[in-house]
Amino acid sequence: MKKFLLSAVAASLLIGTTGFAKEVAAKNATVSEVNRIAVANAKEDAQNNQVKLVKEAIESLKYAQTAVLALEHNDAKTAKESIEKALGKLEVIMAAKNAPKVLPIDNIIKVQEFLGTANDVKKAVKTTEELLEKGRVQEARMVLMPLVSEIDITTVSLPLATYPDALKLAASYIHDKKYDKAKEVLYIALSTFVNDTQIVPIPLLESVDLITAASKIAKENKQLALTYLDAADDALDLAEALGYVSESETTYKMLHEQIEAVRKEVKGKNKAEKLFDALIEKLKEFKAKVVSPENDKK
Repeated sequence: MKKFLLSAVAASLLIGTTGFAKEVAAKNATVSEVNRIAVANAKEDAQNNQVKLVKEAIESLKYAQTAVLALEHNDAKTAKESIEKALGKLEVIMAAKNAPKVLPIDNIIKVQEFLGTANDVKKAVKTTEELLEKGRVQEARMVLMPLVSEIDITTVSLPLATYPDALKLAASYIHDKKYDKAKEVLYIALSTFVNDTQIVPIPLLESVDLITAASKIAKENKQLALTYLDAADDALDLAEALGYVSESETTYKMLHEQIEAVRKEVKGKNKAEKLFDALIEKLKEFKAKVVSPENDKK
């Protein structure tokens, strides 16, 4: 199955994406409308800002796959030629002074959105604890599974530290007529990739956009601005309840305190421009440093 899967993936990688103008929330938009647009724009950003795929790496994989197929049909000549072409596609990259350690070959975007509140999360966690105490592990797992609200952007890359050497080893085995060993090496080379995942928590994304929206209307529509700030507070509560951890020196408590400071200013003299700017920057920095569980294990 490996070879056919790789063929489908390689073909799809050459399809590009095109961008379109971002949607902007109206000044009288509801909280749910601001949140919807925030998520939609984040998805677009993820598609338009994908890591540039290295065409040579993709073509090299295709040639390596062709080599495997040739060996399956005892065609050593085609297999050897295909491996030579696979290595040739990497020569320019590998010869560069600052050659990269990995070559991006695919970008995968996955969106999971939790539509409940922080209280819903806490109730689910409590239910899970009760189920675990009773030994009902699978039921507990099902309760926990929906507790995710994020956009995951995974870059799949080819490791230059091992892939070219694997191709050379396979060529050596073909030269020695050890075709089974050559196939084994190629299968490993075609299934060994480096994955790097960036996590964008949707509640934090929504919080940034809600506060940005509030900053634009605080002078003309104080009540709606306060509604946005309240919703941003709730979004932070949800992010924290879902367990999104940031390496930022800023904490959830500090962000809540800054929102409260902005709220008081909007209610008072309403000269909160600098407070809004500082809060938005803090939130963006906090969101950018959210820890990916996958990367944290490395």
